[in-house]
Amino acid sequence: MSTNNQFQLFKQRRFLPYFVTQALGAFNDNLFKNILLLFIAFSAVQGHQQSALLTNVAAGLFILPFFLFSAIGGQLADKYEKSQLIRIIKIAEIIIMLIGAIALALELTYLLLAVLFLMGTQSAFFGPVKFSLLPQHLNREELVGGNGLIEMGTFVAILGGTILAGVVFEFDGALLITAGLVIIFSLLGYATSRSIPIAKANDPALVINWNAFSSIKKTVNSIKEQRSLYLSILAISWFWFLGAGYLTQFPTFVQQSLGGNSQLVTLLLTVFSFGVGLGSVLCERLSGHTIELGIIPIGSIGISIFGIDLYFATQSLLVVDNMSALEFLSHGENYRLMIDLALLAMFSGIYVVPLNALIQTRGDDQCRAQIIAANNVLNALFMVLSAIIAIVLITVLELSIAQYFLVLALINIVVSCYIYYQVTEFVLRFIIWIISHTMYRVKHHGLPHIPKEGAAVLICNHVSYVDSLIIAGICRRPIRFVMDKTIANMPVMKYIFKWVKAIPICSRHQDPETYQRAFEQIKAELDNGELVCIFPEGKLTRNGELNEFKTGIEKIIATSPVPVIPMALTGLWGSFFSHKSGFALTTKPRRFWSRVELRIGEKVTPDAVTADDLQERVIKLIA
Repeated sequence: MSTNNQFQLFKQRRFLPYFVTQALGAFNDNLFKNILLLFIAFSAVQGHQQSALLTNVAAGLFILPFFLFSAIGGQLADKYEKSQLIRIIKIAEIIIMLIGAIALALELTYLLLAVLFLMGTQSAFFGPVKFSLLPQHLNREELVGGNGLIEMGTFVAILGGTILAGVVFEFDGALLITAGLVIIFSLLGYATSRSIPIAKANDPALVINWNAFSSIKKTVNSIKEQRSLYLSILAISWFWFLGAGYLTQFPTFVQQSLGGNSQLVTLLLTVFSFGVGLGSVLCERLSGHTIELGIIPIGSIGISIFGIDLYFATQSLLVVDNMSALEFLSHGENYRLMIDLALLAMFSGIYVVPLNALIQTRGDDQCRAQIIAANNVLNALFMVLSAIIAIVLITVLELSIAQYFLVLALINIVVSCYIYYQVTEFVLRFIIWIISHTMYRVKHHGLPHIPKEGAAVLICNHVSYVDSLIIAGICRRPIRFVMDKTIANMPVMKYIFKWVKAIPICSRHQDPETYQRAFEQIKAELDNGELVCIFPEGKLTRNGELNEFKTGIEKIIATSPVPVIPMALTGLWGSFFSHKSGFALTTKPRRFWSRVELRIGEKVTPDAVTADDLQERVIKLIA
């Protein structure tokens, strides 16, 4: 059963124990890791360069197991029942934390680094189970909200572990206190895992390949065959590259650039975690309870804007030696940095949540955990690369941390452009989202009449140049639009119509070759089980009234007998993109936030299709 409010999931046993279990794991990892980083930055090592080097080595050691073992973890998650597998992994966490407690009590730096590696290993096996379980317990319309809550919970847990680490580090005997805490939280995590409902194995017959390197190669190669999925995973990996780049440097940034103490480290991490959590929760509202790819570019644009401004904010800070968090906040000159950091993190959450939901729903369900594992492998590779690049830029080239942050923001522009050039679906959905959330308030009625799979022809009245974009924004299935050749070849718009794989058409007298080719393409798309949308009027209305339907629809159904779905758009007449008061796109926009509706009627069987009957049905929908 689905829910309209994502927070209602907290009342569901299919979600809450899982949410708490993963959050406690993230909390415990970050409590341990941040105590270690603070220990390195403020106690264990003398000298800025050595501190920065060991900090990045620690980050790399935690991430390396994700690269080495995620592929094996993905196979295990596909082969075995997931709730039981989670409990086994949580038992392993208890054992690792017992070793960590000993290392903390004895202040054994290198054993602490070894424990960090083991923690990464445990998390590498947990990751594929964690994300592949979610689509089994949630409905499709709950996935964006569920992923948003998980992302929020993860970063709130990071925030909690970080704050507690900063607080505990101020006490005498901080390492001993931490030793006890990590054992307690690992035990709590196991206790909550016992309430996670059963999630059956995806492929019980799967034979596990225990060779880490060949498993990695096979897993990643299998994803490369699905290009859009592979590029989506690369986009997620870039998020983790950036996240590691910022979070890992905060202790050194505070020490070298802000003159602060561990309290200020905690403040920066708190702001960053809060921002990601806020952005993650906002995703469901921005997406409208669906997997909306259009908000991904919004996220990446925000990351670069506020990442660049973060650098300039560091040039006007007011700092003193050993500054506490409260002292830092007492100076108004420092607020700009905090705002930039919060907004950068918020847009990061908006960027990554729909991508996570996307990879959970695309690809073969039988190997879903291995898809997640491939994602984790590449995430880990990018985070290790982030640590290596940080070492090169900061330690070797001697960039300041602020300059390093600027480099990250600038590279993000290049990476984002490459991703969107390769996956035009993201750009198209972005354009549709912008149109439907700036110029129009779009509603729909009868959406279930459009089949979720199989071929069908959609027919609609033709009011404006953005009719196809409005329809594409409402219907999540890809649609092949048939449109007048002159519209399909309009400047600028032609690139958008090319991305939606529009089929240009014109009258037989005007261009017989284009006319015939259009009907051949329509047949090919319908034979392939796709949705095809046509505007039977053949042209935009000049007076707001419905033009006569052409008989081309009858010709299409005669060669491809599929259902026809009548639709009607209302509210677009008089818009900038319609012909009211002159040619479209040539007059000044007269209004924004117009109310637009797409009304969808019941399907018409192939044997009952006539142009006249369909016209009458559309007239009734408009009325």
